[in-house]
Amino acid sequence: MTDGSDRATTYVHEALELFAGFGDREALVGGGHRLTYLDVAARVRGMAGALAQGGIRPGTAVLVMLGNAMEGPLLQLALHLLGCRTMWVAPVTSRREVDDFVRLSRPEAFVYDPRDGDGLGGQIAAGLDGVPVFCLGPGGAGPDLAARAGDGGPDLVVADCGAAAGLPVDVPEPESFLQTSGTTGTPKLVHHRESFYRQVLALAEGFRTGGIPLLRHLSHSPMWLASGQITTLVNLFSGGVLFLRERWDPAAFIATVARERINSTFVTPPMLYEVLDHPDLPGADFSSMFMFNVGAGPAAPARLRQAIARFGPVLRIVYGLSEAVVITAQPGLTEDPEHPERLRSCGKPYGDVAVQIRDTDGTVLPAGVDGEVWVHTRLSFAGYHGQPELTAETLVDGWVRTRDIGHLDDDGYLYLVDRLADRILTRQRSWPIYSRPIEDVLAGHPQVRAAAVIGVPDEVAGELPYAYVVPAPGATVTAAELIDLVTAELSETWAPGGVEFVDALPLNRSAKVDKLALRARYAAGRPAGPVGSPV
Repeated sequence: MTDGSDRATTYVHEALELFAGFGDREALVGGGHRLTYLDVAARVRGMAGALAQGGIRPGTAVLVMLGNAMEGPLLQLALHLLGCRTMWVAPVTSRREVDDFVRLSRPEAFVYDPRDGDGLGGQIAAGLDGVPVFCLGPGGAGPDLAARAGDGGPDLVVADCGAAAGLPVDVPEPESFLQTSGTTGTPKLVHHRESFYRQVLALAEGFRTGGIPLLRHLSHSPMWLASGQITTLVNLFSGGVLFLRERWDPAAFIATVARERINSTFVTPPMLYEVLDHPDLPGADFSSMFMFNVGAGPAAPARLRQAIARFGPVLRIVYGLSEAVVITAQPGLTEDPEHPERLRSCGKPYGDVAVQIRDTDGTVLPAGVDGEVWVHTRLSFAGYHGQPELTAETLVDGWVRTRDIGHLDDDGYLYLVDRLADRILTRQRSWPIYSRPIEDVLAGHPQVRAAAVIGVPDEVAGELPYAYVVPAPGATVTAAELIDLVTAELSETWAPGGVEFVDALPLNRSAKVDKLALRARYAAGRPAGPVGSPV
């Protein structure tokens, strides 16, 4: 893309102009450093120059492995300034998955943080014969991009890099391939074109001009997640302050909100529960909070009531996917006596998003009827890298099939009940049942902190729900009592065939409840007696 002159432009050029206008305003805080917007702009250009000197050219496919470090957004912008394709992989990814990604992405360069993980990045670097390797921080293979950018390395922009390489000035558009969270199995590489990032610029402009306070956002969402990318870039493009944290610690979270006057954040439901249950929360100062986003999975209404009582009407329920990052939102969450069911909703379509509920044959279903959620938005993905058949199944005539099951009410609020793959399919009961209503009932018991439900095989019913429950300290509730509670609240049809008490629910790399791990746990230690016997 060009701006009418002989200089190539990308969305990063517009971002750098914004940064210049924001000037000495604080931009990034993390890893013991605090950068202004002028610092960020200088480091992005310096890092781009160091990459170009290291042989990175427009169109290069760069595999990136790092956590939620400050260098993440700087690297993304530097590579996109050069017109590169970034392939983001989590440092907690298994070696088998990384090997699959390497084969799929065919990287022409590799950038990693030697401080992450157990040396996996170094092992991958050693196995990439003939591929340039860069590191972010000391002790790694290849040039240290962080040091070169911070020391005022060569300041080159994309046209200079193209000329230096003997390439045309009009370079390829920047692209990203982001790792999914792995909720339904092996993560995929979700392809986002530059048009996605220009939509993020437009979204940030709405924040700047829409009367929203400048964000002071505390983020635990790394750049290898689509949610991390949009969180990071919306904050930077709107002129806010982004506080990056590598690891989740509820005590540090509570202290940081008070100390830094944080007014925006995003947590998953398990993270929210840890904050609510933490001994440091009583008396902690959350008066600065404006937008307490909760998403990446369903939150139990009982726990949301606790959060509303503690934090006030600042909770904002959000729903999105790697494939369609922003779908719905329900800001200013309160308990509405006229609509108590809204605590189970993830809100209304956000921005330009259109939502439809469709049957298995694609028929649009009326309000109140469960079906698959389909969405249409300009913030959707371009496809799965190297998986054209899956892309064709998921991206249909501009609509994204979410593979989530839910319904809309008459006012346009969306209610999710399960993942399509997680439906509990029964032969005897003649219809599918879903985990979400059962989990909400279980979590509503005062002696239950969290619950997760999976479907397990049963010789008679085909499948039965099976519950894993985290009890509160000192809890005396029994499995039989919880089964009776679900029976009374929902019906015998929804009653778990068994309840197992656990110290904590397993989480995947995105801090979502890992139902794949729960299924593996059940398969490895299946009760000796009938499924219907409480554990």
